[in-house]
Amino acid sequence: MALEHALLVALREQPAAGLELARRFEKSIGFFWHATHQQIYRVLARMERDGWVTVETVGQAGRPDKKRYDVSATGRRVLADWLAEPMGVEAFRSDLAVKLRGASYGDRATLLRNVAAARADHETRLAHYRQLEAALPADATGHQLDQLLVLRGGIGLEEFWIGWLTDYLTAHDSEHADDQGVTA
Repeated sequence: MALEHALLVALREQPAAGLELARRFEKSIGFFWHATHQQIYRVLARMERDGWVTVETVGQAGRPDKKRYDVSATGRRVLADWLAEPMGVEAFRSDLAVKLRGASYGDRATLLRNVAAARADHETRLAHYRQLEAALPADATGHQLDQLLVLRGGIGLEEFWIGWLTDYLTAHDSEHADDQGVTA
């Protein structure tokens, strides 16, 4: 997926100025697709040049004018075409997985502390996702149903990460106890 497509989805949900879009992006799509504010502004400029978005200049009292972006007819076609493309299997790419596999070659105690911190971060994100889920109607339809189903996917992923990292930490707690002659 290109950042352009993520921005088209966000702008189809609601047209926005660049800063507003970047903030909204962080709180929604940003959970699944990360981008810095600079990347977002750079891509918006390219999307404007390519005719994917329209820009309206909005005057502000006592502040510089801002640009409000909306998806153009061309952008809607690009998004619809991209949504219709077949999907391949998502590749699992994780620095953490490589670190876990290589743990024997470094400072395992530090890695275990980092794993515990990562698990805590996933627990925080899971709690946030569950709050967002509770705010959506159980009988959601249309766009809200799409949001709910993606959110439930995110909940499943966070539950996966928490479970996997808990298994890793528990296994190493047991290994450490065995090394000390203590039975688990």
